[in-house]
Amino acid sequence: MVRKSKLDRDRDLAESERRFRLLVEGVVDYAIYMLDPVGIITNWNAGAKRIKGYQAREVVGKHFGMFYLPEDREAGLPQRALEIAREKGKFDAEGWRIRKDGTKFLASVVIDPIYEKRKLIGFAKITRDITERASASNALDASESNFQLLVNGVTDYALYMLDPNGIVTNWNAGGQRIKGYTPEEIIGQHFSRFYSDADQTAGRPARALRLAVENGRYEEDGWRVRKDGTFFWASVIIDPIRDEAGKLLGFAKITRDLTERRETQLKLEKIQRQLAESQKLDALGQLTGGVAHDFNNLLMVITGGIHTLKKLAGDDRNGVRAVQSIEAATHRGAALTRQLLTFARRQSVNPQTIDLAHRIHSIRDVMDMGVGSAVQLIIDVDHNIWPVTVDPAEFETALVNLVINARDAMPGGGSVTIQASNVRIDDEEHQGDHVAIKVRDTGVGIPPDVLAKVFDPFFTTKGVGKGTGLGLSQVHGFAHQAGGTVTVDSRLGEGTTFTICLPRMGQSETKTAEHDVKSALGSGTVLLVEDNPDVAFASTGLLEQLGYSVRWVADAHSALQEIERDGIDVVFSDIVMPGKMDGLGLARAIKQLRPALPILLATGYSEALLKAGSDFSILRKPFQLHELSRALADLPR
Repeated sequence: MVRKSKLDRDRDLAESERRFRLLVEGVVDYAIYMLDPVGIITNWNAGAKRIKGYQAREVVGKHFGMFYLPEDREAGLPQRALEIAREKGKFDAEGWRIRKDGTKFLASVVIDPIYEKRKLIGFAKITRDITERASASNALDASESNFQLLVNGVTDYALYMLDPNGIVTNWNAGGQRIKGYTPEEIIGQHFSRFYSDADQTAGRPARALRLAVENGRYEEDGWRVRKDGTFFWASVIIDPIRDEAGKLLGFAKITRDLTERRETQLKLEKIQRQLAESQKLDALGQLTGGVAHDFNNLLMVITGGIHTLKKLAGDDRNGVRAVQSIEAATHRGAALTRQLLTFARRQSVNPQTIDLAHRIHSIRDVMDMGVGSAVQLIIDVDHNIWPVTVDPAEFETALVNLVINARDAMPGGGSVTIQASNVRIDDEEHQGDHVAIKVRDTGVGIPPDVLAKVFDPFFTTKGVGKGTGLGLSQVHGFAHQAGGTVTVDSRLGEGTTFTICLPRMGQSETKTAEHDVKSALGSGTVLLVEDNPDVAFASTGLLEQLGYSVRWVADAHSALQEIERDGIDVVFSDIVMPGKMDGLGLARAIKQLRPALPILLATGYSEALLKAGSDFSILRKPFQLHELSRALADLPR
């Protein structure tokens, strides 16, 4: 290695100092200059010229206090800065300074003392204009402050932060309103306290944070718990918060109370289901009602012919047995038709205000026989049960149908409980006092896909020949025709409960005297008004067996003409007839012409029957000879 001479070393040092001076003088982003021990400026660089606006000749030889605000100079800040630098080895601060043109700028200032042989020879001062950075920082601070005000002002949403472990780190007014906790109560607590005990045990809070981290977001609706222990339906969103390096800093959590909206949605869905069910049942009702009307006419023809066949059979055992079989089949067909009409809510009913406890106990023997020895029948009727107005026969049929249905759901035996109690209903469709009749079994239960169909006519899960599929549809029709409702609740393996709710009536049970069957022969001329020739033939045969002479016409217009001819003692008319006037209209017209003329109407189905009220006597098709005899005998004359 070649050693440099002192001359070379001096030359290198001079070159280094020259380059350093050029470097300092060339820096434009920083004002770099020297001060003597009392603060007089001794040199000036390009950065100082750019930042403060002075040329070197304008400031060199002057005190650096000229860059301070007047109030700061009066307060002695320039001198204090030098004292701190001398005492602590450095002065570092930010403050407002003045440019040559009088404008202010925010400066970052560093002052370092310079010593030579332990003697202070001056100070190195570096100044940087940080006005823009400060403005940006202030804007950021203002933005963060405004954002915090915004978050704290939101009351419809709970907006808060969690640390990576799920600890609540801040809280807004919405969180306090929705969940009931003040910031002092909840900050520092784990967010799992908003979950139910079951959800906490199942690990749902930890799962929510894990999925938020894995998927970038977690979103769900579910039940949450308020401070007071009440539940609310919450919409929850959890977003992970990360820094620029991707490190997890925590979670942002947004919760909204959707309890009212959920209840509204559930109510809307319930109404939509009820509407769809009502439309379906109405369509089925119209179909079954029309079929039942035609079927009743067929049964009427058969019923009318049975009495003729009985006479023809005489003492022939085979003939008598055949006629009895036809008669039994006719009765069963009539019962099926009544069930169809009850479902369609077009069945002619005989409403009476009844004592439920008395009615239920009066058919206990029938129900006991129906369920058999393997099933225990329990009847539990509240004391002072309210009276209701129903057709007693239809009520008993509905109750027996439910009991038999319960028996069939328990092939291995069990218990059927009939419970009646007073209830208060307050919903949109039914309000006020009602009596609830529950039929509960301990059977196998009904699958959910079957539950929605149980009231449909002809729907059955029983084997071929073991059920008509009309039992529960009769129950449905009866309940609604009586102004009430019927519902079903079932759990697989636990059993099924059918509940009929009937409106309360304040009157006591109406006692009606049972009429003895009046089979005495009649006399006089009956005007038979029937558009179906076969039904007319059968009805004529029955009337003649009772001793009446018969004139038959096929429509209301012909009937009025026949009445004008006189000689008519009784009018017996079907309600449903073609033409402008039906049987009900005919009866009203006759009342105008001949108020004292007895009128008996017959029908198996009719919309007009609902408007008839109690103005006229009505005989339900198909009818037997004794029923016709009694109806004619009971007519006011």
